[in-house]
Amino acid sequence: MASRPLRTLTVLTCAAALSATATTTAHAAQDTNRRTPGIVTAWARAWNGTDPAALGALFTADGTYTDEAVAVTFRGPGEIAGWKARADTLIAGVHVTVRTTRLDGHRVTVRALYSGHLKGAPKPFAVPMTTVLDLDAHHCRITSDQDHYSLATVLAQSGLPADWTPPAARDGAAA
Repeated sequence: MASRPLRTLTVLTCAAALSATATTTAHAAQDTNRRTPGIVTAWARAWNGTDPAALGALFTADGTYTDEAVAVTFRGPGEIAGWKARADTLIAGVHVTVRTTRLDGHRVTVRALYSGHLKGAPKPFAVPMTTVLDLDAHHCRITSDQDHYSLATVLAQSGLPADWTPPAARDGAAA
């Protein structure tokens, strides 16, 4: 059973998402440059924050998060929060800046700028990213997240070789 703060966060997130998307047509594709859906705002805030559980809390119990650039998929809020925690240990100042969103039924396509500084790299990076979020029926929880960005560009901008891997991955630990 969810704790009271987690349940409160879930209810507030759902309410924000519902109010932000209430005026959209359920099945018509719509550019929402001026009205970013509440769930997208919460998603970006969670990535930009320091509490990994905040990202995990946005997903359904069977939700999935796939980072296409590094070919990993995580299932459920716990694993997804773990991925955010891992990102925070590898990337200083990880930040997502939402540029545009497009809502089509239960899917939101997010165009964003993904930036940060890989720890130990000579320079920071800032690359375009497209994220596809599939939402539950009420548009208040994420059922699937697919992030698309160029890992090669991240490494090049960071001043790292194309075959660079995080230190823990070199030691045999899972990325």
